[in-house]
Amino acid sequence: MPRAQRNSQDRILYQIKRLGPQTARELGEQLNVTTMGIRQHLAQLERQALIEATPEESTGRGRPVRRWKLTRQGHSRFPDAHAQVTSEIILAVRDLLGEAALDKVIEQRTRDTLSHYTEAMARAATLEAKVETLCNLRVREGYMAEVQPVDPTTWLLIEHHCPICIAAKSCQGFCRSELEVFQRLLDGIATVRREDHLLEGARRCTYRISSH
Repeated sequence: MPRAQRNSQDRILYQIKRLGPQTARELGEQLNVTTMGIRQHLAQLERQALIEATPEESTGRGRPVRRWKLTRQGHSRFPDAHAQVTSEIILAVRDLLGEAALDKVIEQRTRDTLSHYTEAMARAATLEAKVETLCNLRVREGYMAEVQPVDPTTWLLIEHHCPICIAAKSCQGFCRSELEVFQRLLDGIATVRREDHLLEGARRCTYRISSH
């Protein structure tokens, strides 16, 4: 496949991953590509089993709308940080050493992550700057994160991908650890609440961060 074509298809997959099911028209507007061109890419991605159509939606006028979403194979195009090996190690620790040993592993990961994030955020003077710095840290770790302001005192930290999802399914202590890190980082200046959770069926994880 030509590189330009592969890049275009990767951009389509990224948009669907980030925004959820999209129509051909929406993708064309977002990527500045003709609807016909988008449809050609969508047909190729469907043949590769990377996307599939959702049930058609009636708009009340005109033709029903068809949206496209990622298949499991499509989601697998986004790396999961050696997730299968990590998952096997987690299960081995639990089976051989017990739940208490696994808890210690998670506690150590929490301390290491908190230390790293604290150092990186030290120069951020405002809550908004701290949230932006946290977002950038998560982007570098593969979480496809972005920040959306809700009002002058509230932000949504949105993670469109979880590179440790398979590991987290094996041990949800990793998810509790991440929420704990966020809360401890902003203790005294903001509250952090998880609103959407991949492991509970949402298409992404979302954290609401509100200043006191």
